[in-house]
Amino acid sequence: MGEVRAGRAGRLGRDFGWLWAAFAVSSAGTMLAFDAFALIAVTVLHSSPARVSFLSAAGIAAGAVFAVPLGPWVEFRRKRPVMIGADLLRSAALLTLPLAYALDALTYAQLVLVSVVVATADIVFRSASGAHLKALVPQDGLMTAGARFESTTWTTTALGPPLGGAAIGLFGPVTTIVGDAVSYLLSAAGVRAIAAPEPEPPARSGGRLTRADVAEGWRYLWRTPYLRALFLNSTLVNGLIMVGAPLMAVLMLRELGFPAWEYGLAYGVPCVGGLIGSRLSPRLVRRYGEQRVLRWSGTARVCWPVGLAFTGTGTAGLVTVMVVELGLITCIGVYSPVLAKERLTHTDSDRLARVLSAWTVTGRAVTAVLTLTWGALASLIGTRPALAVAGALLLLTPALLPTAPRVPLPRRTPRTPSAGP
Repeated sequence: MGEVRAGRAGRLGRDFGWLWAAFAVSSAGTMLAFDAFALIAVTVLHSSPARVSFLSAAGIAAGAVFAVPLGPWVEFRRKRPVMIGADLLRSAALLTLPLAYALDALTYAQLVLVSVVVATADIVFRSASGAHLKALVPQDGLMTAGARFESTTWTTTALGPPLGGAAIGLFGPVTTIVGDAVSYLLSAAGVRAIAAPEPEPPARSGGRLTRADVAEGWRYLWRTPYLRALFLNSTLVNGLIMVGAPLMAVLMLRELGFPAWEYGLAYGVPCVGGLIGSRLSPRLVRRYGEQRVLRWSGTARVCWPVGLAFTGTGTAGLVTVMVVELGLITCIGVYSPVLAKERLTHTDSDRLARVLSAWTVTGRAVTAVLTLTWGALASLIGTRPALAVAGALLLLTPALLPTAPRVPLPRRTPRTPSAGP
């Protein structure tokens, strides 16, 4: 009974509510501005497809590179000021775009630079926020906290892009950029409202950051078998899932002739699966245990994407995409809170920011490389075969899922010889 009560709202407290509110408002702003950079590049700057693709990849790749030395920097500082600083930096960078647009001075180079700044600050915020969450929420509340973040993510993913598209149609191409910038200001205010004293950051030996500090996140992941398996599986699965996004845009919009509104519907409606999965996740864990749910949902999520290769025309094709995405997103909604909880639980607090930074940097870099690779593959063998290859490789990834983490045996205390009867 104690475990069930631990997941209820009262146990997470008002301070978690502020953190959750900050996450919700910034997520809403991000999804409201979904693909806004690409839209501005196409409609305002009349950029070529190659330049639009480079804009997307540059933000991910360069942001990941610049964030590498920032992992240890975050580790040895209080997390709330870092989070607030990252929010303010993202807001300031984004607000330069509508200002330049109003002055008729917006350039492609500025778009690329802002995308890099925002991507870097996003990684910094995520690593600081994850470390702060572990200090803010009791151990038995991490599962519930993760489920709430997951349900918020899918809610904003379902609602944000359609509302953003309507706002752009009514008020112009930089409208959602302004909304996103304001959301980061509100997020900073939410983090600032957290009242609980923040724990002292871990002490660093020596005065300067060293190469060992920078690489510690990856070393820690590699020498911890359970985390290493989760890390490798997560990085590969996410990358292979994400390569399907641009390929499906080409398949549905160009090759099969779906209108843009049906394409948006195909990916918007299934987001309800994320809400369903994230609500089910804590209940399934309480009934079956974390390890079973982790393996079942981790295996089930990769069974769906291969179906995208069989997308046809008309209503049948639309239903195919929606069913595949609904199944995929529901399984992800179950899996992600368990993964987040396990990652926090099995990482030492004085390594957590570096581990989260290393995890995010690697994931984004691998996704960028795989996306470019599958774009080239699709140009050689076609869109459907490339989707099929990604789906087939995903079916092999459950082999990387870990078994239950080893629990160290208690040390035996040697007996002290008796002094006598």
